[in-house]
Amino acid sequence: MAPRVLISDKLSDAAVQIFKDHGIDVDFQPDLGKDKDKLLEVIGQYDGLAIRSATKATEKIIAAADNLKVIGRAGIGTDNIDKDAASKKGIIVMNTPFGNMITTAEHAIAMMFAVARQIPEASASTHAGKWEKSKFMGVELTGKTLGVIGAGNIGGIVCDRARGLKMKVVAYDPFLGEEKAEKMGVEKVELDELLTRADFITLHVPLTETTKNILSKENLEKTKKGVRIINCARGGLVDEAALAELLKSGHVAGAAFDVFSEEPATENPLFNLPNVVCTPHLGAATTEAQENVALQVAEQMSAYLLTGAVENALNMPSVTAEEAKVMGPWLKLAGHIGSFIGQMTDEPIKAINILYDGTVAGMNLEALNCGVVAGIMKKANPDVNMVSAPVVAKERGIRISTTNQDKSGAFDGYIKVTVVTDKRERSAAGTVFSDGKPRFIQIKGINVDAEVGAHMLYTTNQDVPGIIGTLGATLGANGVNIANFTLGRASAGAEAIALLYLDGPLPVEAVEALNATGKFQQVKPLEFDVA
Repeated sequence: MAPRVLISDKLSDAAVQIFKDHGIDVDFQPDLGKDKDKLLEVIGQYDGLAIRSATKATEKIIAAADNLKVIGRAGIGTDNIDKDAASKKGIIVMNTPFGNMITTAEHAIAMMFAVARQIPEASASTHAGKWEKSKFMGVELTGKTLGVIGAGNIGGIVCDRARGLKMKVVAYDPFLGEEKAEKMGVEKVELDELLTRADFITLHVPLTETTKNILSKENLEKTKKGVRIINCARGGLVDEAALAELLKSGHVAGAAFDVFSEEPATENPLFNLPNVVCTPHLGAATTEAQENVALQVAEQMSAYLLTGAVENALNMPSVTAEEAKVMGPWLKLAGHIGSFIGQMTDEPIKAINILYDGTVAGMNLEALNCGVVAGIMKKANPDVNMVSAPVVAKERGIRISTTNQDKSGAFDGYIKVTVVTDKRERSAAGTVFSDGKPRFIQIKGINVDAEVGAHMLYTTNQDVPGIIGTLGATLGANGVNIANFTLGRASAGAEAIALLYLDGPLPVEAVEALNATGKFQQVKPLEFDVA
């Protein structure tokens, strides 16, 4: 029996035809995604669900999807899909991360032109029969400094286009290396320098705990007087209320926003202000982009449903069913080691060196590499997956090397990952025990034996008496329960580390209290996806 796919949002006719050409029974109901009750009623009939942004694949919908094997999102963002619920139910979530990069970058450039020349206001004035030439004095882009926050896929295209406009481009991106920046023809700077130098600032980062409110009131006040700010990335990156006040005061000369902290945006502090250009999340809204992502998702879903091939999956590695039986725990370990190093590393990574020892050296190392790199890159880009991670790393100029060797120690097999930055090398190693659970066995060359938990705490200190008591007492005083406690040291009196598995997230107050003791060089809360 042919697989059945439901398309519940508007996709191109060509995408529908791709499913049919592959022999898939496709049900094209482009308005069904807006009817939650009807979708809930019928979803159990389908093997695949192809959507855009209108359909909300909630936990309730997924719970009713008894036959669903794959959800394909024609686009990048998957906020409308409950990925945890899908993972628990064994449903693959795919997206199309590269189909609308050019379109979004072009929209940012268009918005920059619009706010530089006050085009929307001038157009409205002229349509109204006025002729107000002197009112709409603009500025040239040529020779101006463009500050790009986030120089990844889309930001990199914006950098290229801006250089073509003869702009000076400075970029802030913790994961952008000097060599890559030089190749791109941009100057890599820290955020504070970008804020003080840029005539225009454009954002191209995902919304994460690190980037949320990156242009806060404090940072906006650091900007050059007369700056113009463009956001075609994600709502929540800019303090919109603070920006509105700076626009009114004249410190900021203009702003162009395609995304807002609350969408659909029916009201916002930026609305109806002079020289503020607003569009309703049109970054990916071109015929070409819509066609590209629709065709991509149709091909990906067809390949998975007919052959089991997995591409651009956010919650499953690209391995065969046979490999998954053996490699599953090792893939989890690879991701955990990468995630540990990624969360610990703030400076640009130049190289990732991965060592496979013993039994693991004979497995699908390409997939394991992807797991490691995806773990490392997730801090900068939560939407990265095992397929896109190596591409993202390559675009950022990160060198990836792999070494495999015969069993060399006490463990039947282990993985060791070392990242190289301009400042340091950082390494971590792990293995899988007979119970199938991944464990950390070495950090910074110091041997440990630590189970991986969802919430963890990593500390470093000099090996002196009282550290265990300080950790226990301080965490206890802040209501934090310790599930597991691992210590290690280089030698007596030398550097020591602790890795604690906690029952819940570590409160900020607990981190501050530990730092206030003066006994720790580093106090770092860590989060791992152990589902």
